[in-house]
Amino acid sequence: RRGGGGRREEEEEEEGGGGGGSNHSASEGPFGKSPFHLTAEDVYDISYILGRELHTLGTEPQAEMPARVARLQFKVVSILEMLETLVSESHLAMEALKLERDSLKRELEDLRQQVTSGTAGEVNPGPNKMIVDLTDVNRPRFTLQELKDVLQERNHLKAQLLFAQEELECYKSGYISQKQEKDSPTQREPTLGTPSGSAQLKESKTIKQW
Repeated sequence: RRGGGGRREEEEEEEGGGGGGSNHSASEGPFGKSPFHLTAEDVYDISYILGRELHTLGTEPQAEMPARVARLQFKVVSILEMLETLVSESHLAMEALKLERDSLKRELEDLRQQVTSGTAGEVNPGPNKMIVDLTDVNRPRFTLQELKDVLQERNHLKAQLLFAQEELECYKSGYISQKQEKDSPTQREPTLGTPSGSAQLKESKTIKQW
């Protein structure tokens, strides 16, 4: 569980309020750390922050709901990015181990064949070198750096796709609201505490910026 000091820090971050306050709180604490530097205490802090945000969604005034949802969405996206970074690094390490294992297996097989044919002393590729059979369909074709570049490019394209989808959803939301107001025979008077269509559009843009 989180200690008393950790709870007070999160409560002080919430008292900051406003767009700048939420951005500041999300950039500090466990969300401001590198995924490789997170500790068990940071995981508890993240769990507490998410639980508190979800709990306050049901009690928050309607006017403050979009800002609260945007803040929660930002935290969830940060957590997903941390997980993706850890998974990508783990995948790269696993690929490197597989390449090393395959190389050792091939080298061992070559040595066995050389011993069997009596030509063990004739082939010596030298240190830090290996013999590659070009007819082997399982031979290594990419270096570790090339694999890392491919994964980084994939992550960049995924981020661009997510951003484009969010812009499309915000555009659709604003377009449908304007069309409904235009086709309606009478305009409803906005009730107290309920945002108008333009206010909803501004809120959707605010969410997109977050």
